[in-house]
Amino acid sequence: MDTKTQIKTLQHFIGGEWVDAEGGGTFEVLNPMDDSVYAYAAKGTGNDMRKAIAAAKGAFPEYKETTPTQRERWLLRVAEIMEERKDELVNCLIDEIGSPISKAMFEFTKGLAMVRAAAGLCRNVRGETIPSDAPGKFSMTIREPLGVVAIITPFNVPLIKNTRLVANALAVGNTVVHLPSELTPNLTLLCAEIFSEAGFPPGAYNVVTGIGAEIGDDLTGSKDVNFVSFTGSTVIGQHINEICAKNKTPNTLELGGKSATVVLADADLDAAMPLVARSIFMFGGQLCIGSSRFYVERPIYDEFVKRFSMIASKAPMGDLRDPSTVGAPIISERQRNRVKDHLENAVAKGATIAAGGEWDGNRCRPTILTDVTEDMTVCKTETFGPVTAIYPVDSYEEALERANDSEFGLSSAIFTKNLDRALHFAKNINAGMCHVNGPTVHDEAHVPFGGNGESGVGREGTDADMEAMTELKWVTIQL
Repeated sequence: MDTKTQIKTLQHFIGGEWVDAEGGGTFEVLNPMDDSVYAYAAKGTGNDMRKAIAAAKGAFPEYKETTPTQRERWLLRVAEIMEERKDELVNCLIDEIGSPISKAMFEFTKGLAMVRAAAGLCRNVRGETIPSDAPGKFSMTIREPLGVVAIITPFNVPLIKNTRLVANALAVGNTVVHLPSELTPNLTLLCAEIFSEAGFPPGAYNVVTGIGAEIGDDLTGSKDVNFVSFTGSTVIGQHINEICAKNKTPNTLELGGKSATVVLADADLDAAMPLVARSIFMFGGQLCIGSSRFYVERPIYDEFVKRFSMIASKAPMGDLRDPSTVGAPIISERQRNRVKDHLENAVAKGATIAAGGEWDGNRCRPTILTDVTEDMTVCKTETFGPVTAIYPVDSYEEALERANDSEFGLSSAIFTKNLDRALHFAKNINAGMCHVNGPTVHDEAHVPFGGNGESGVGREGTDADMEAMTELKWVTIQL
C-alpha cells in the first residue's frame, strides 16, 4: 500500500468548503520528535489565496450585519466544541507541534479563555457621543469592522494565536483569511472545522495552507485585505510592514524577543527559581517571550547559577505525554542548526556551559551559559531554543541599563522585595510587558500583548484588537 494513503491529507478551507490546492500539490508536515511524516497538506498557490480572499470579501457585507447575539452564540459554541474535542486538539499539539502535555494543556486552557473573552467582545464594539460647537447638532462616533483580516500565525503556540486573533476578528464583524505556519497546519484546520461546526457562515473564516515564503505576499499584498496580523520573525515582519505600507494597510506585528530578567540580591530565590525556569525552558525555549538574558546581582550570582543549573540538569526529557516531561523537540532541522550554531559560537569564544548543551535526538537539553560576551551571537540574537545566559551585575542601575541594551523589547521581569525598585523597573524597562516577581512567559486574553522596537508594532488582546480591527466613523445629526 502506498505510504501516502495511510497518512492524513489536509485541504484548504475556503468559502465553507474543503478544497485541494490548485494543481493538487501537497507538502510534508513532519512530527518534530522524529521527523516522520505526520500529514500531507495542500500546497497553496497565489490563485488559492486569491480565491480565499474573494470568499472573505464576498461574505463580509452580510457577515458584518450579524448581531452581537449571533456572534456571541457562535463563539461560545466554539468553546463548547473545543471542550468536546479536547483530546483531539491536545494530541495534535503533541504530535504536530511537539508540545509536552503540560504545555499542550496550558495552551488548550488559554485557547478556551481566548474564545470566551472574544464572545464578550461582541457587545463592546461601541462609539461615543461628542460635544459639538454647532447649535442643535448631535455628534457621535460609530465603530465599524474593517473588512477582510489577514492572519498569519506561528508554529509555537498555534491554538492560542488562532483562538485569540481569529475569534477577536470575527467578534467585531470582520471576515478572515488565515495562513498558518507550514510547520503546523493541521491544528489550524481543526480550528476551521470547529468554527464551521459552531455556525459561522461560509466565507467568514478561510484557511489556506502552504509555504509562507511562496504565498504570503499574495495575502498581505492584496488590496482586498483591510488589516494584517502577523506573528513571527522580525525579518519577515519588516518585509510585511513594507508591503502593507504600499497599500496603507494597517497591521499588528508580534515579532521576536530577547527578553531580560533582573534578579536583585534581596529576591526570594526559593520562590523565584521555578518561575525563572519556566521563563526559558517551557516548550524548549521556543517562545518569543522566553527569557534568554538573566542579570543577577553579585551577592547571589553564584547561588543563582548553582540552583538554576541544578534545575536544568534535572529537567525530565521523557515521553511527551508524561506530565513531568519538560524537554520539547526543536521544531525543524533549520531551527536545530540555529541553536547548535549559537552554542558552538559561544563556546568557541570562551563561554562556559554551566548546564546542558547536549542533544537527545531532536531535543536540546535545557542549557545555561555563563561568561557570555558581546561578540558572541547568543548575546544579542534570539536563539529560540532552551538556551539562556546569566550575567553578573554590581547594582540595580547596571542591571536596568544592560537589560535595555537590546533592539528587542517584548517581555521582561524583575525579582525583588523592594517595591520602589520594582516600580522603577516597570516604568523604565524598554519592553511592552513587565512582570514583577513573575516569569516573562505570561499571557491573558484581555491584556495588551506585544512589544517595542524590533519586537513588533501594536498590541494584541480583546480591547487592543477591537481598536485595531475596527475604525471609527464620525456622524452628526442637525436637530
